Amino acid sequence: MEIIKNSEEKLIIRMEANESLANAIRRSITEIPVLAIDEVEIFKNDSALYDEIIAHRFGLVPLKTEKGMNEKTKIEFKLTKKGPCTVYAGDLKGAGDVVYEKIPITILGNEHKLELVATARLGRGIEHSKHIPGLCYYRHILDVASSPKIDRIIENSKGLIKAEKKGNKWLCDLQGSDTQDILSIDKNAVSSSSEILFVIESFGNMPAKDILIKAMKVLTENLEEFEKEIK
Repeated sequence: MEIIKNSEEKLIIRMEANESLANAIRRSITEIPVLAIDEVEIFKNDSALYDEIIAHRFGLVPLKTEKGMNEKTKIEFKLTKKGPCTVYAGDLKGAGDVVYEKIPITILGNEHKLELVATARLGRGIEHSKHIPGLCYYRHILDVASSPKIDRIIENSKGLIKAEKKGNKWLCDLQGSDTQDILSIDKNAVSSSSEILFVIESFGNMPAKDILIKAMKVLTENLEEFEKEIK
C-alpha cells in the first residue's frame, strides 16, 4: 500500500485490493456518526424562502465532528439577522464550528428579519445524507500496451499517479478522454490491473484519514456482529 496524498481534505491510497473490499469500506462510510443540524425552530422568516427550505439548507451545512462527541451530544445554534443582507452559514452562533462560513442560505431585503434556533445531533448517512462525512470512490490502475502512438498519449497524460513503464506495458491512471484515444488506436490495449486508487474527499466534518479509520472500525464491528449471528 502506498499513500499518494494525505491532507485534511483528500486521502489517496494506492493498494492491492478487490472490488468487494473497496465497496465494503465505501459503504461503511455511511455508518460513521457525523454532526449535523437536525432540528430548526424558526421564530421569524421574512425571506423569500419557505421555513422548510431554510431548515433543509441549514441541515446540509457541514459541522465539525469532534472525537469526544457521542449519541448524547446536542449543540444549539442561534441566528438573528436583519436585512438588507445575505445570510451565511457562518451567521450561526453556538458551541459548534461551521466548516464553511460563506455558504449562502438566503437573502433578506430591507427591514426583513430571520430569527431561529437550530439544534445539531450526531447521525449516520444511512439515516440521512446530511450525516455523510465525504465522498469515497475508487478505480483500477490500468495496464496499457505500449506503442509509439500510445506512448505519446500516456507521457502527456495527467493522472493521480505517474505512469510507470514495465517491459512492453504501462501501469498508469488515465483520464477518460485519454483512454478513449488509446482504444481508438488499439481496442485491446487497455485492461485493469490488480491495483486500485482509493480516494476519500472530506466535506470538512473530519479529516479524510479519520473517515477511513472510522469506516474500517465500522466494517470490523459489522463483521464481528455477523460472525456472532451465524454461530
